[in-house]
Amino acid sequence: MSNSADSPGTGSTGSGPVRVFRLRPARILTVAVFALAGLLFVTSFNTAKGTDIRQDASLLKLSDLIQERSRKNQGLDQSDAALRDRVESLAESDDGSTRAQDRKLSGLEKSAGTEKVTGRAISVTLNDAPPNATAKLPGYPEPQPDYLVIHQQDLQAVVNALWQGGARGIKVMDQRLISTSAVRCVGNTLILQGRVYSPPYKITAVGDPGRLQQALAASKAIQTYMVYVNVYGLGWKVTEDGTVTLPGYAGTVDLHYAQPVK
Repeated sequence: MSNSADSPGTGSTGSGPVRVFRLRPARILTVAVFALAGLLFVTSFNTAKGTDIRQDASLLKLSDLIQERSRKNQGLDQSDAALRDRVESLAESDDGSTRAQDRKLSGLEKSAGTEKVTGRAISVTLNDAPPNATAKLPGYPEPQPDYLVIHQQDLQAVVNALWQGGARGIKVMDQRLISTSAVRCVGNTLILQGRVYSPPYKITAVGDPGRLQQALAASKAIQTYMVYVNVYGLGWKVTEDGTVTLPGYAGTVDLHYAQPVK
């Protein structure tokens, strides 16, 4: 004999049959799904606040923001260079200086890197190793990911060696270096004077090609780098470029974190 939960039965008041239903699991699941969907819609609305979440600038990847700022800095550099040329042209028209003073100023500008420099040059190109690289020589461990990418100290070693080799001017990628330039890497990208670059990295120096190459070979830091070139396949290429003209530095020369000694 079945009870009232399983089939129709008679109530205690005697007023008539009372039907009792048991909710099926499928029906309960359907109700739960609709409730969850409603909760998701409300949460999405409150998060978006009427905006397109996919286009919200605050949610862009950091790399996208860096690339955007790099493009903006490039445009500002070009605008700054044009204005500087205009100012110099106006100043030269009637500045009241003597020829001796003009020659002295020209020499200072060349030393500061703000003027073009022309001469024989060499270029050094560094590149990451293939991602599937293995140790090419016996006795060396299999590479860690850190072994296969160009680091800040690698670029700095090349730049320092070229200066020591008597370089009269150095360009990294498409930018001229000056005394306050900082070669910095973040992850596997180079940040130079507000702009971002990816490998391969090309460094061009104007000077005596023989002396420049000797300075590269004598650098202890570059000798260490060459071990990784030979074992893991990091990129290294030195070429003589003939006569090259490096552009003058076109960015700001104001000091933000230092002051001249009085």
